[in-house]
Amino acid sequence: MGSSEGNLSRRLAAEGLGTAFLLATVIGSGIMGERLAAGNSALALLANSVATGCGLTVLIAVFGPISGAHFNPLVSLAFAARRRLRWRDAASYALVQFVAAVVGVMAAHFMFDEPVLSAAVKARSGVHQLGSEFLATFGLLLVVWSSVEARLAAAPALIGAYVTAAYWFTASTSFANPAVTLARCFSNTLAGIRPDDVAAFIAAQAAGAGAGTLVSVWLWKTEIERRGGAA
Repeated sequence: MGSSEGNLSRRLAAEGLGTAFLLATVIGSGIMGERLAAGNSALALLANSVATGCGLTVLIAVFGPISGAHFNPLVSLAFAARRRLRWRDAASYALVQFVAAVVGVMAAHFMFDEPVLSAAVKARSGVHQLGSEFLATFGLLLVVWSSVEARLAAAPALIGAYVTAAYWFTASTSFANPAVTLARCFSNTLAGIRPDDVAAFIAAQAAGAGAGTLVSVWLWKTEIERRGGAA
């Protein structure tokens, strides 16, 4: 195995581990929150959102130096579109992210003695839910690209904080990630989404990611040109 392939294998391992732990956090904290909240939905969501935001902050800080800590196919594809990542590497990232996300769901279910995989029945449909996913993903890409272009050391905390906030300011509780969305259709828990709603969610997320990336290029155009970097 050549050195470039070895480097890719380590990056894919980082993406897989990070994505799996992210989904274990999302699903596990949702189950724990729901069990302990005694029917208080706001308290359950608070536990779910804080655990997810904190977990994501740690995972980005740990795996960011290795793979960039995308944990999201749309982030990887956006990096490829802006020539910050090779397309074939982005495709490999995405495949690993999708598989690892399901593994993370399975791990959470195992820990809480739930069926390893189960079809979610929670409906998440309608224009307001889809608009929420567009906006959530748009904002996420703005935060990601602003962190990259400004080279912000606080990027892990900023992204984690944004995700925590987006749980609360969007009607959909901000999935903003196709791998997360697909994996959560296999969890009939607080964090689930019924399979029928997955495709529309992912379409809205893709539109939001594209718009967020384009706006970021415009916002940071001067800085990009000054450094002579790729758009």
